[in-house]
Amino acid sequence: MSGHSKWNNIKRRKGAADEKRGRIFSKIGREIQVAVKEGGPNPEMNSRLRDAIQNAKDNNMPNDNITRSIKKAAGSGNTEHWEEVTYEGYGPSGVAVIVKALTDNRNRTAGEIRHAFDKHGGNLGTTGSVTFMFEDKGEIYIDSEDVDEETLMMEALEAGADDVENIGQAYLITTTPDAYREVRNQLEQNYEIIEGSVGPVANNFVRLSPEDEKIMQNLIDQLDDSDDVQHVYHNWESDEAEEE
Repeated sequence: MSGHSKWNNIKRRKGAADEKRGRIFSKIGREIQVAVKEGGPNPEMNSRLRDAIQNAKDNNMPNDNITRSIKKAAGSGNTEHWEEVTYEGYGPSGVAVIVKALTDNRNRTAGEIRHAFDKHGGNLGTTGSVTFMFEDKGEIYIDSEDVDEETLMMEALEAGADDVENIGQAYLITTTPDAYREVRNQLEQNYEIIEGSVGPVANNFVRLSPEDEKIMQNLIDQLDDSDDVQHVYHNWESDEAEEE
């Protein structure tokens, strides 16, 4: 069942209104800038930047925006400093949540995240309180239209993937973090990749009551609305995901 709830989040983001799309582009731009400062402006020599650019393209970010973000970070006059921070906590009914942020003000970001958890029946935990429930994996989503499942599975496994799962409107290909880039490069030659990333994936998922599902979705939405929050990971398996 892994990945289904994330697929719902991808669909919601793809259909985001213009004002939310601007926020998404701003977050991706921040990630690009951090990647450039960490490893330089050449994506061929900087795997993190290469992945950030791919994420930008997956989200239909214009090439001009991508180029501006790279140039801004590489410029000698850029004094912005973004710090990577990870928060762990619990949502309604004990759903495990990991929040990754890029911030220039830890106090502001911590306050926003704590408020979101408190407002929606959750609480922040200490470092390591939920990460043991997750494992870093690569995930690649491929549009399932006109795709032969057996052929895709054979090609994905030959490229180094661990698993291929039909989740209705898409196929989810799972890889190790090290194999992700090679598997994606191989598959994108023949298939339409909707989105791909490497990050924490829950080892076990939990179900919620309809009431708690609404609360959990509101928590995710409020966290996503924070300019500092880059990614939200959780182990909630939604009913909507199962129906697809």
